[in-house]
Amino acid sequence: MAEKDKKLQSETPGCCHEKSKERSDEEYKDLLNRLNRIEGQIRGIRGMVERDAYCVDILTQSAAASAALNSFNKLLLTNHIHTCVADGIRRGDDEVVEELVNMMQKLMK
Repeated sequence: MAEKDKKLQSETPGCCHEKSKERSDEEYKDLLNRLNRIEGQIRGIRGMVERDAYCVDILTQSAAASAALNSFNKLLLTNHIHTCVADGIRRGDDEVVEELVNMMQKLMK
């Protein structure tokens, strides 16, 4: 994974440790590509506001950006459950389940 800096390496590959996570190159690229697209959408919305675009057009683009961010969150959450949560449960770490429950409550607001 020479493409990115790693602050902390996980003792268990792919698992959360010390509040960091080692990601595969594929996962890393996918997440960053999605974020880059979302960032572009947000810049586009800002430009629309600056150009006094019609409200409905701005709202349409805002809804698309919101859907893209929700999609990003679903992907990240799925990866988290399959790696960090599953590994924590296997280790008998009940704290990881409580953390997941709290995160789900935040996402569902």
